[in-house]
Amino acid sequence: MIATDDAVVALAEEPAWDFLRTQRLGRLAYHLLGEVHVVPVNFAVRGRQIVFRTAPGSKLLGVVMHDDVAFEVDEVDQTRATSVVVRGSARLLADREADAARELPIQSWVATDKDEVVAIEVTQISGRTFRLVR
Repeated sequence: MIATDDAVVALAEEPAWDFLRTQRLGRLAYHLLGEVHVVPVNFAVRGRQIVFRTAPGSKLLGVVMHDDVAFEVDEVDQTRATSVVVRGSARLLADREADAARELPIQSWVATDKDEVVAIEVTQISGRTFRLVR
């Protein structure tokens, strides 16, 4: 099968951010003990940051020990797929900054306490939309 010019379209920076603002679930990739881990997280966009809440554990330990992370969000329907990947530095928020971030509309899919707030300072963003053939 030969792809046409509009089969894959790169997203400019603003449309990529616009897409992220419409989503609530992404995948965080982080380093821990010499391995790369990928986990789903509920998130919100604040300015040019990705913000999520978490509980103490391997995810929090990983981002505190190695702040270099990647984050991916995708969406698929019957005719197209969209994927946005960001890279950046994760940092644990504290005090007033954490309190302000807790007001963001981050709805966890799991009813567990997630009192720690992490922000990813995005240094790179890329996205693509794919026209699907089914």
